[in-house]
Amino acid sequence: MKKLSNFVSSIAESATLASAKRAKDLTAAGRDIIDLTLGQPDFVTPEPIDAAAIASIKTGKASFYTQAGGLPELKKAAAAYWERFYGYEPKASEILVTSGAKFALYAYFLSVLDPGDEVIIPAPYWVSYFDQVKMAEGIPVTVETRLEDHFKITVEQLQEVKSDKTKVLLINSPSNPTGMVYSKEELLAIGQWAIDNDVLILSDDIYHRLVYGKSEFVAISSLSDELRARTMVINGVSKTFSMTGWRIGLAVGDAEIISAMTKIASQTTSNPTAVSQYASIEAFSDSTDSYVETMRSEFEKRLETIMPALENVPGFEVVKPDGAFYLFPKVAEAMRMTGYDSIDDFSSAILEEAGVAIVSGTGFGSGDHIRMSYATDLDSLMTGVKRLKEWIEKRSI
Repeated sequence: MKKLSNFVSSIAESATLASAKRAKDLTAAGRDIIDLTLGQPDFVTPEPIDAAAIASIKTGKASFYTQAGGLPELKKAAAAYWERFYGYEPKASEILVTSGAKFALYAYFLSVLDPGDEVIIPAPYWVSYFDQVKMAEGIPVTVETRLEDHFKITVEQLQEVKSDKTKVLLINSPSNPTGMVYSKEELLAIGQWAIDNDVLILSDDIYHRLVYGKSEFVAISSLSDELRARTMVINGVSKTFSMTGWRIGLAVGDAEIISAMTKIASQTTSNPTAVSQYASIEAFSDSTDSYVETMRSEFEKRLETIMPALENVPGFEVVKPDGAFYLFPKVAEAMRMTGYDSIDDFSSAILEEAGVAIVSGTGFGSGDHIRMSYATDLDSLMTGVKRLKEWIEKRSI
């Protein structure tokens, strides 16, 4: 008897989680592994957030179900946060609180896609976009961006791939895995293309406060009423507030779509964890601003320190990211130098032989890049890059 469905058999495991698991397994076996896989801040959750969670437990508020779409108090806090950072205040009917931002993305795809509808996804892309579209019976249409263009998609590229089945354009800025950030002018051009072609926009803004140097986060939904009307913004508390374990995501956009997504949540996850919601109310207040800035500043310091070292790794070509906390070097020459023609084999060898856990670019839609997270301490980062350099020099043919 066949046990597994065709549906689940067609889905790939998350590349980042698989790499992280292998790194943890080797560490548990006694290996000295520098783990640069997961996009997880190495800071603890800010104390005011912890205190709010504890208070909700002690008062008994966290003991019970909440509304499937999220606590009214949390929606109010999220709306005020939106006013601060997006320049407009959404209504409660335009906000959905979810069990993690990843579920918000999936609920959106389930809500807007009919079988065969196409979603344009700039590549490299975050690992789950592609499979989530397929899970919703849509068709992911990837568009290759180039390192020399800072991995940014152009209107000309969008026009080339558009068809009568195009339903959604996905934008992720700051980007995972590349760290690039779109400018206001670039977003205006992309947004006008979406308006002219009647395409919905899905904007993943989860790293919106982690930008560096002269770069500035611009929300495409804030640029005009027309763009706001067709844009669904995905955000959450995981990256900005170092709350990856709390699992709270947000979707903000069209009330009709939000209602549909809420219906899906009610039949799947029910309400997000109550204690995490009470903690998130505090996260969205200004009491956490100094904590966020401390973390952002530390990430920027690490980036400035690690970039020169990474540029000296033989066969690595890297563009300095503008945000998030990832490096996405092109390693085609390093692969050639070490005798590999598969990015997966190359990445596995680095883990097994150099003791550095990175993520193969395959899951991000790239066969000649690797992703490295600098959301870890500087000593580990420098040690990891040193090991990479020594391994490539030793293996070069």
